[in-house]
Amino acid sequence: MKIEETKFAGLVIIQPDCWEDERGFFMESYHADKFRDLGVTETFVQDNHSYSQKNVVRGLHFQWDPPMGKLMRVTAGRGFCVAVDIRHGSPTLGQWHGLELSAKNKLQIFAPAGFARGFCALEDGTEVQYKCSGLYNPKAESGIVWNDPDVGIQWPISSPILSSKDAGAQTLKQWLDRPESKNFSL
Repeated sequence: MKIEETKFAGLVIIQPDCWEDERGFFMESYHADKFRDLGVTETFVQDNHSYSQKNVVRGLHFQWDPPMGKLMRVTAGRGFCVAVDIRHGSPTLGQWHGLELSAKNKLQIFAPAGFARGFCALEDGTEVQYKCSGLYNPKAESGIVWNDPDVGIQWPISSPILSSKDAGAQTLKQWLDRPESKNFSL
């Protein structure tokens, strides 16, 4: 298992070891001791699984009570996964990191609490699975609009399919003006 640091404190790309032969492949997508040795010390308490058609954008979501980190991977199709730093005092506040995850490349991205996360399905039938370090709390979750010009994510599509909730999400500036945003600080 290999880990690639990013310029964002706590945001890492994980490449699991994978053994392939004529029958298919085997890999450990998560192993608590190995992840801890790599510096990912979160305890995951919830697994989620989504299925999306091509051009669906989900996110950018986050939760502050309890704070929620996510370990994301694509198990069918391809997805462009994004994390946006929303932590007050962070030198990378408002910046984003995106990369293609796929069933083929088997990469994973871990974004700790303090990041808004989302993805775009690049193929029909894209499945994203993610482990969460906090149980879902609808009273303490929110999102940043997918096309916030102050964030400037370079999505690989121009006409996304969005839920009404995601289409009407707030801007990063609006979030940073809310008192709850102080829960994410460096």
